[in-house]
Amino acid sequence: MSTSVTVPVRRATSPATRHSPHRRKARRVRTGANYLLLTVLSLLFAAPILYMFIGSLKPSDQVLGGLSGFAPRNLSLHNYNAVIGQFDNDASGHFAGFYLTSAIVAAVVVAGGLVVNSLAGYALARLRWRGRNLALLAVIALVILPFQAIAIPLFYMLNTMRDTVYVQFLPFIASAFSIYLFYTFFAGLPKEFEEAARIDGAGPWRTFLLVIVPNAKPVYASVAILTFLSSWSSFLWPVMMVDQPDVRPLPVEIAVFEGQAPVDWGQVFAFGVMMVAPVLLVFLLFQRWFVRGVVASGVKG
Repeated sequence: MSTSVTVPVRRATSPATRHSPHRRKARRVRTGANYLLLTVLSLLFAAPILYMFIGSLKPSDQVLGGLSGFAPRNLSLHNYNAVIGQFDNDASGHFAGFYLTSAIVAAVVVAGGLVVNSLAGYALARLRWRGRNLALLAVIALVILPFQAIAIPLFYMLNTMRDTVYVQFLPFIASAFSIYLFYTFFAGLPKEFEEAARIDGAGPWRTFLLVIVPNAKPVYASVAILTFLSSWSSFLWPVMMVDQPDVRPLPVEIAVFEGQAPVDWGQVFAFGVMMVAPVLLVFLLFQRWFVRGVVASGVKG
């Protein structure tokens, strides 16, 4: 009579199985380190804005106090009221007028630029016409050309329109950088979108407005934010073309205000906060689309 012996088989465990708890722990440590690093970097970038905001609410003699400037003591809106109160006549200009000038210039540059530059970028990316490659080469060349190189020729070209609002936005509606951003985004869109629209009987304009534009929201948001930031903080061109206080934008007026002795840093910080606030608001409203646009268009830095 034979007896059978059952030998238990020991399953081999893979290294991944044996070390999975250690790998999970290492992954959590790396994730925590990444979040810690990002938090520190965020605080470093936000610190100057926070310092300016707290300083705008403090008396001038307590503003420039090193790290103690972050301490929220003796806070009030006195600096804001003083800044607005200093600009309440035709000789010095009105604070609301500075804001209105900057808002009009930025709005026209952004809205007009989105229309003009998107059409130009779409024409370069999709249409085939004689001289297209040469035009694209010219756009790329203009991207790397600094504004200072053409500021003097523009000054003499538009000298008859000095001290006006429209001279501050006319040269900046068309932008080589914005055209290139639109071009790179439109070139990456699948051509099947347009082919399907043609099959349905849509013409070029209807295809662009109803098919291309809805799929290009990220790049429109990116261009809008970058254009608004550039236009809102423009300084060199207004300094060259604007002398009258009734059409000065905010960047020029804050430079004039800071140059008046004695310098009241609390009021300067208050002026800076009121100038930076619209930029932060626009970015916060469109940041989701801005990030998508940066990823989609391949913008670095």
